[in-house]
Amino acid sequence: MATVLVLLDHAETGALRGSVLELATAARDLADGGEVHGLWVGDEPVDPALPVLGRHGVAVVHQVSTGAVDARLTPVLAEVLADAVRETGATVLLALSTFENKEAAARLAVATGAGVVTDAAAVERDAEGRVVASKTVLAGTWTTRCAVRTGLAVVLLKAGAVVSRHVDEEAPLAPELRTRALAVSERATRAALVRRTPAAPSDRPDLSSADVVVVGGRGTEGDFAPIEALADEVGGAVGSTRVATDEGWIGHETQIGQTGVTVSPRLYIGAGVSGAVHHRGGMQASGTIVAINPDPEAPIFEIADYGIVGDLFTVLPQVTEELRRLRQG
Repeated sequence: MATVLVLLDHAETGALRGSVLELATAARDLADGGEVHGLWVGDEPVDPALPVLGRHGVAVVHQVSTGAVDARLTPVLAEVLADAVRETGATVLLALSTFENKEAAARLAVATGAGVVTDAAAVERDAEGRVVASKTVLAGTWTTRCAVRTGLAVVLLKAGAVVSRHVDEEAPLAPELRTRALAVSERATRAALVRRTPAAPSDRPDLSSADVVVVGGRGTEGDFAPIEALADEVGGAVGSTRVATDEGWIGHETQIGQTGVTVSPRLYIGAGVSGAVHHRGGMQASGTIVAINPDPEAPIFEIADYGIVGDLFTVLPQVTEELRRLRQG
């Protein structure tokens, strides 16, 4: 039996990031009869999230406060993680594969000697009981399985890698809540966060965790209106290629690829996207890939599940209109 610790990423409002429940599901499979514990870092209200976490198998939630020190600084988060691992005796730590968590995991590994796998698309135990994570490497050209051989396994899962599942109806409605304050070291606070500027509010889902992503590339020639219209119709996020952001057609926060966001939605729709290697590295783990491009030789067709050879300005409005018609019955 093992204790599996899950980092409970949440917004400042206390709302859980959607993919956290996927981590809880993966943690149950890894616990092998042990318990799943959650780590809530910060003073945000945790009570509303407890019933949801209980229904997903989390037995204990540890809420750790760092006082006036901003826990969003990765050196601080790394110390909180190390303390939580010692406190719980966890042998596995699961977290979402975000830039911040990757840096904190690296610091944790240096401090504890843990084995770390980032951008994992799946995680399980092998016949020897080792934690084994699957991930694609080299711009999606290889799929690897990495067995962690250290006493502590840290696995950062991509959003959408696991389908979240409830536990049975007899499970406790809410996990036990344990709170404590942690005084982090002076070393962890050598950098200070002086200002944060929140992004403009949007009704669209977060790009890194969206179930559906509609992506525009060079073929949009700067006009993302058809991309945005389809994304809004299907409740998806809008993504882009590096060319589109370099041209200033759309913000860099939408860029998908090796130097941008890594996504793994259930449905990826690429319009006017060639499928260059650096872009494929950030989206090839998508569940179903639909490509729309007038060039039948475009590389993205090599990995697409469905392909449409055509002009996005002709195809996308028709698709959007048909979906709207079907939705309205």
